[in-house]
Amino acid sequence: MADVAGALCRWYPEEWAEPWDRVGLVVGEPTAPVRRVLFTVDCLPETVEQAVDAGAELVVAHHPLLLRGVSSVATTTYKGRVVHGLIRAGVALYVAHTNADVAAPGVSDALAETLGLTGLRPLRAASGAAEGGGRGIGRVGSLPVPVPLARFARTVADALPATAWGVRGAGDPDRLLRTVAVCGGSGDEFLADARAAGADAYVTADLRHHPASEYLAEGGPALLDAAHWATEWPWLGQVSARLTAELPVEGIISSRVTDPWTVHARPGMPRDDEEYRP
Repeated sequence: MADVAGALCRWYPEEWAEPWDRVGLVVGEPTAPVRRVLFTVDCLPETVEQAVDAGAELVVAHHPLLLRGVSSVATTTYKGRVVHGLIRAGVALYVAHTNADVAAPGVSDALAETLGLTGLRPLRAASGAAEGGGRGIGRVGSLPVPVPLARFARTVADALPATAWGVRGAGDPDRLLRTVAVCGGSGDEFLADARAAGADAYVTADLRHHPASEYLAEGGPALLDAAHWATEWPWLGQVSARLTAELPVEGIISSRVTDPWTVHARPGMPRDDEEYRP
């Protein structure tokens, strides 16, 4: 465990995390041996079960399990059941969240490379403890050849793991894209940065109606809104490859979709005659 935690802490120092964030070793014995690691975006009962079934001694998750203050981890609570499940199975939990977001390479590098972008630079350069080294939130890069928004939206959908959410595009479908900004996870806050970077399109998650509408109206980049989980999932392959290249451990990338949205409906979709109709 010490070697694995040491590598993760070196690549994603805890001081790079936002003050509100909770990262690092959450559950587990620092001296316990680790031979197999499960990488996942979310630590849920399903992923704990997957780790146990796979014989993993450690789960590395992107999203914190205990982000907000808790007064109990009794099994009468959801998070308490997850913690007890990990402890009973002898599985440790390590979290790298906003410290992995700003790292280089980090979450947005993995997303950008998955979409074929090159010449990457930060969307918003890091300051403070993480300043320098190409670190920062999001990435801006170039496509190999210009492509229309509608075609690029399909490329994004094909490149990311499938979810009920899918990929939504906003803007002129025929707009040619050359420079693309990306931000794994919630990127609403960085719309102005994408416009300032001269991006033709911005790929992220959790975009809201009014900010998106206003930035489009003001000549901002086209927008592609994917599932939060899907935009961060490529990082799992990146960190697994780094860890297994450095240490004698086996990496398992969880492909279980932990995005909370499970149904997508639109007018005109086929429906059974026995379905409810208002």
